[in-house]
Amino acid sequence: MGLFDMFKRKAANEVKNDVKQSIKESEQNRKREQGTVRFQFSSLPNTLEELKALSEASMDTPYKTAALTILSLCIYAKNKDEGIKCLNFVRGPHQKPLLPSEIQFFDDRFRDSNGGKLIPFSYFKGATPENEYNGTKPYTLEIFANSHSYEQDTYCTLHIYSGGADSERQVQLRVASGTWYLWQQFLMVGIKPPKSQNPWG
Repeated sequence: MGLFDMFKRKAANEVKNDVKQSIKESEQNRKREQGTVRFQFSSLPNTLEELKALSEASMDTPYKTAALTILSLCIYAKNKDEGIKCLNFVRGPHQKPLLPSEIQFFDDRFRDSNGGKLIPFSYFKGATPENEYNGTKPYTLEIFANSHSYEQDTYCTLHIYSGGADSERQVQLRVASGTWYLWQQFLMVGIKPPKSQNPWG
């Protein structure tokens, strides 16, 4: 075997080893990224300033931004104008403020007679139709990733269960300069009506 062939084979082996190592590290990172993160709040914020005062407002993980998204929707259910400010905050400076059509979407969902204003509150642990979606204190959110959460570069799709639905809902985040922002949410979907609004008991 010539000297050139020896160098060529050595280079090929080094590339192969580098690829194997990269795949191994990628798999390890993906495993670390999977799992559930729990957030607890002694009280729920009512304004943008109160939302910004939370430690989660650093938004340095997608989980924190997902939690803030749910809190923002809770604020919207009680105070539309303040809720819009909060949603624009978690969407970040890279996106335009909510469009009128997007605001109309939220308004329509919150007007749903089957407990529309309770949808964001249904994501707290212990919130069920039987107790009118009043979660137990401290208010607890459990948000989780799965093996598909990080399939797209710079994006992350996280999951959370609602006490009024049979399957989990999703929220998609996008990272820029180390900060995760709300990209899309699939949280404002109908839930089972609270007991007081269910004619079938």
